Amino acid sequence: MAARTKTTKDRPSYRCTECGWQTAKWLGRCSECQAWGTVEEYGAPAVRTTSPGRVTNSAVPIGQVDGRTATARSTGVPELDRVLGGGLVPGAVVLVAGEPGVGKSTLLLDVAAKSASEEHRTLYVTGEESASQVRLRADRIKAIDDNLYLAAETDLATILGHLDAVKPSLLILDSVQTVASPEIDGAPGGMSQVREVAGALIRASKERGMSTLLVGHVTKDGAIAGPRLLEHLVDVVLSFEGDRHARLRLVRGVKNRYGTTDEVGCFELHDEGITGLADPSGLFLTRRAEPVPGTCLTVTLEGRRPLVAEVQALTVDSQIPSPRRTTSGLETSRVSMMLAVLEQRGKISALGKRDIYSATVGGVKLSEPAADLAIALALASAASDTPLPNNLVAIGEVGLAGEVRRVTGVQRRLSEAHRLGFTHALVPSDPGKIPAGMKVIEVADIGDALRVLPRSRKREAPRDAEDRR
Repeated sequence: MAARTKTTKDRPSYRCTECGWQTAKWLGRCSECQAWGTVEEYGAPAVRTTSPGRVTNSAVPIGQVDGRTATARSTGVPELDRVLGGGLVPGAVVLVAGEPGVGKSTLLLDVAAKSASEEHRTLYVTGEESASQVRLRADRIKAIDDNLYLAAETDLATILGHLDAVKPSLLILDSVQTVASPEIDGAPGGMSQVREVAGALIRASKERGMSTLLVGHVTKDGAIAGPRLLEHLVDVVLSFEGDRHARLRLVRGVKNRYGTTDEVGCFELHDEGITGLADPSGLFLTRRAEPVPGTCLTVTLEGRRPLVAEVQALTVDSQIPSPRRTTSGLETSRVSMMLAVLEQRGKISALGKRDIYSATVGGVKLSEPAADLAIALALASAASDTPLPNNLVAIGEVGLAGEVRRVTGVQRRLSEAHRLGFTHALVPSDPGKIPAGMKVIEVADIGDALRVLPRSRKREAPRDAEDRR
């Protein structure tokens, strides 16, 4: 009886401050006096505090800490090393997330084989495939090495046992959502399971000085699946992007405790596997002997890397009351803004009644404002059926008032265009240092930019007819 009374006292209760009515649960309104917001907690157990423990490693001045143990080791894939900031740091935990079929498993299996050596073993744990399926992929991409160990496991305790047996320098887990701990309730992939699995592997990585690559699923919105805490626990978060209908794959750094997040790794996915692209601009260009109306080149920045991309536009007479507006690789809102600017500021009235199709080449996505000028020129070139001059790139943001604004990294963009053989460029005012041998035309507004188009009789005919009326 005494023990039961003690339990009742330790359990928190709620009491109305107006009439003294008591209840075991909190309510917003007192059931006795019908007063709102007067029910408060009382009788809660005392808060326990943690007593100081024994110090195992004494604190030392930061200048005396040996930083050589945190030296990055190359993964064998230069494009991935670029994003990681030089390679994998011992004890670092990296989360790689991307849509299904984008090439995460193929890339990491290639990394596992190239980073394996006699001094640094690699353990590849798969929870989504069988060992024979991974072996078939390894044969296809030539990722076979005697120091690469493979295990198909979904139990956390068994994986920790493999770490004791193999003693790897690099652990790759594909994926963290397929592994579960028997001590935690819930199905694999749940919030509690993902938190427990990630926490156990992070502790093992820090204690052993072992680098760990975790593959993570993404939701239909493109966000990393699982609790948000997972992104805070790991050291590096990488996003694997790419259209499954295109060859280009991009690896972006979302979070990096050992480097910057400005770098982007470019890869090409093909039948023999995935390879890094040191110069990916060729994927986004179409080489032609003669210029074609409706095409314009620009230079976009992916992180710190400049990429030359091509914008294409096509306008045709509409057969329906509401003309079509179709985009691919471009933001629909940006294209609509350029159409409005061309009609109002550029005095091109034929665009509003025509079907307009705009796209990029090679599957690249242009979302930065620096591509506005190229989009506007491509649309104007398509509307007038007049090609732009050869070897011309357009760089600049276009405002609603028709002005051409400055963008970041103009010198870096011009240097990349000059390296690829382009000799002319349209840029905003004050571009800075210009590469030798390149002719740069500074434009203040969209009207100045449209003057690079040769005069077209097709575009002027409707305006002459209106003047006669």
